[in-house]
Amino acid sequence: MLIGKVVGSVVATRKDEKLESQKLLLVQVHDHNNKAKDQYVVAADSVGAGPEDMVLYATGSSARQTRITEGKPVDAVIMAVVDSWDLGGANVYEKWS
Repeated sequence: MLIGKVVGSVVATRKDEKLESQKLLLVQVHDHNNKAKDQYVVAADSVGAGPEDMVLYATGSSARQTRITEGKPVDAVIMAVVDSWDLGGANVYEKWS
């Protein structure tokens, strides 16, 4: 699993029929200290994530393991919205602060 922040959405009116009704979000990759990287991924949303949410996402064949993405041509999927995380006992991120 990887961590990132939802920074936008992707709209494609012409796409594979298996992706019909699939919400696609643009995720900026973050490191373990919550520092943004200059790296982005388009991910299918399986949990109802929204703008500015910190999320966990999977790539590769793991991206096709959710109920929503099974058998679909996706290479990244958002499978959790992060509430908080700590590193070495220090709070790194808190959704509600």
